[in-house]
Amino acid sequence: MTRKIGLVVALAATVTLGACNTVNGAGKDLKSAGSAIEGASGTDKK
Repeated sequence: MTRKIGLVVALAATVTLGACNTVNGAGKDLKSAGSAIEGASGTDKK
């Protein structure tokens, strides 16, 4: 029983950490796309 609980906890931690990396990467992609659009429009904010 303890082995099953440990396996479930390890699996949950893996999924959670994987989701964080995915969201982080999506945020960087959106920021990059926004910067590209802003640069193309000629209204760079600095």
